Amino acid sequence: MNEIQLHDKHFELFISSEEILTKVAALAKKIEADYEGKEILFLSILNGSFMFTSDLLKNIQKQLEVSFIKVSSYSGTSTTGRVDELIGLATSITDKHIIVVEDIVDTGITIDKVITLLNASNPASISVCTFLYKPSAFKGNSVPQYVGFEIPNKFVVGYGLDYNQLGRNLAALYQLKETN
Repeated sequence: MNEIQLHDKHFELFISSEEILTKVAALAKKIEADYEGKEILFLSILNGSFMFTSDLLKNIQKQLEVSFIKVSSYSGTSTTGRVDELIGLATSITDKHIIVVEDIVDTGITIDKVITLLNASNPASISVCTFLYKPSAFKGNSVPQYVGFEIPNKFVVGYGLDYNQLGRNLAALYQLKETN
C-alpha cells in the first residue's frame, strides 16, 4: 500500500517493511557486539515499541531479559509535554545493563524522564535504542545510542506507532500526507 487513511487523515508510504527489517537486523548485530560478555535487560516502552522490540530481539542471539514499561506523552498527532510515571517495572534493575527500547524519540522529554526514574535504582548502565529519531525536534539530554532511522519532524504511523490507536499493525511506516 502506498497510501492509507486512518480516521480523518491520509498517510503515504515513507519506509518499507523490507527497509525496516534490514535496519533492525543491523541494530541487533551492533548491540550484540557492543554488549559481548554482558547480560542485558531490554526495557521496552509500550505501546509503540512492541513491534520493534519483537523484531530486534528475534535478531539477537544471546541470553537476555526483557520487560515492558509504560509512560504516556502523546495525544492525537502531538506530544502533550507531560510524562506520566513509569508503570510495569516488576524486576530489579540494580547493577544491570539496561537498554531502553523506544519507538520514537522526538523532543526527548519521555526518554529523559524514563532515564531519571531508572537511574534511581542504580543500574550498571543505561542505553537507548530507538526505531525512529527526530533530531530537529530533540530538546532532551539523552541522545539515543542506537537509532534505526533519523527522520524529519513529521507525524508517522505504522510499525507500532499510531494515530489515535489506529495503524500500529502496519508493517511499513507511513507519514502524514501534505494537504494542498
